[in-house]
Amino acid sequence: MAEGSGNVSPVNLPPGDPQLIAMIVEHLKSRGLFDEFRRDCLADVDTKPAYQNLRQKVDNFVTSHLSAQDWNPSINKNQMRNGLRHTVVQSGMLESGVDRIIAQVVDPKMNHTFRPNIETAIHDFLSGERKEDNITTSNAAALSEQTEPPEVPPTSGPKTP
Repeated sequence: MAEGSGNVSPVNLPPGDPQLIAMIVEHLKSRGLFDEFRRDCLADVDTKPAYQNLRQKVDNFVTSHLSAQDWNPSINKNQMRNGLRHTVVQSGMLESGVDRIIAQVVDPKMNHTFRPNIETAIHDFLSGERKEDNITTSNAAALSEQTEPPEVPPTSGPKTP
């Protein structure tokens, strides 16, 4: 970040500004919204047909792959595991399966759960910054009033000792 960027108020940044986006994302993280969304989705994922289908496909693929391997005690298990992982990824079944899981788990929650929570958090963040700016401005005004010597009203008439 540029020097002095910590003093930039989000209300002064244009929509879409990378600095504003970073500040909002950090605010969402600090409120735990991403963790809440993750827990919500993970609690729901294993009940969806797309997940069950992908799991069955991967199980069958792994069983088939391992049945074609010649087993001996000196086999390098890490090498076999990495080869299997590479083959599963190259098959494309994970990519298409995960896309279906997202369609069944995340997409339905997008407009009814995620978006309203995010919009509320962003609104709170921006209005909180405005309040802090107003508080800072009023505190600065009060401080300047305290540091200036009080005005003495002019007196009329003779001065008495």
